Amino acid sequence: MTTLRLVQFLNANGERRVAVPSADGKTLTLLEGIERVYDLARAAEAKASSLADTVKAHLGRETVDYELVVAEKRLLAPIDHPDPSRCHVTGTGLTHLGSADTRDKMHQSAQSEEATLTDSMKMFRDGLNGGKPAGGEPGAQPEWFYKGNGRFIVAPEASLVSPAFAEDGGEEPELAGIYLIGEDGTPLSIGFALANEFSDHVTERRNYLLLAHSKLRQSSFGPELRLGPAPADIRGTSRIRRNGAVLWEKPFLTGEDNMSHSLANLEHHHFKYPEHRVPGDLHIHYFGTATLSFADGIRAEAGDVFEIEAPDFGRPLRNALKVAKAGAAVTAARLL
Repeated sequence: MTTLRLVQFLNANGERRVAVPSADGKTLTLLEGIERVYDLARAAEAKASSLADTVKAHLGRETVDYELVVAEKRLLAPIDHPDPSRCHVTGTGLTHLGSADTRDKMHQSAQSEEATLTDSMKMFRDGLNGGKPAGGEPGAQPEWFYKGNGRFIVAPEASLVSPAFAEDGGEEPELAGIYLIGEDGTPLSIGFALANEFSDHVTERRNYLLLAHSKLRQSSFGPELRLGPAPADIRGTSRIRRNGAVLWEKPFLTGEDNMSHSLANLEHHHFKYPEHRVPGDLHIHYFGTATLSFADGIRAEAGDVFEIEAPDFGRPLRNALKVAKAGAAVTAARLL
């Protein structure tokens, strides 16, 4: 059975469209009467129909050149909310079988005795011991962080802007889960996408209590949204190009077979909060990584291009790095 993938983009007239990419990745077949994947998901819920069947019901015959859409930078994130403040972007860390080694390397710590285990290693060990509970019961809590709302999402092929006050801007190749909160408050899984959970690793390394600050950055996912469950074993490649040449390249693994937590356990610990189950809200949740160029001593520079790809997810996710200009200090004005 062929897995459906969806793309959102602007047509030549600047109008929003939703389409299904061809098997060879050269063309996009347009959906009729649909401008947002979000609307498609709401329609599927309202009709108690599968999202795949709803896509097929709207699939037309008109096609466009996928390569041209990419070249002209008309791609959009593969799903968004009409009200960006109702799109919640979050993530979990220390979830992959190699992530503790990467984190400890980044934090320049190699202690392993029980009395001197870092907090990162303790949390990773908890995940190994209880991140995949049997019988559907809740397991160990993962590390959790907030990245922003829908305004923090950058479209594929667009630039990820690192704030002027940031000390670093580096890639994190990850799997993103996409969820719509149903009318009765039930989280509905729409699908999964490749993601770049862009972060400030220098700030995080300085003091792990600064993790929250280091994660408040833009991020990107897509360009294709894969409907249905995620493959258990995802094998991809993360690379950085500088002036057109590959500066750094490394394989990455994700999917449950390569994780210390099950996706169900991570979903539970995110959605157990009633505030995360508001009907109509959209959630983009990043599931973590074990592969960072920063851990290999690479410092990305403005103009570098991050590229993340995996065969199960169609076209690669690409974003250039841009650094914002410094501005004045922000102070609160007084309402008198």
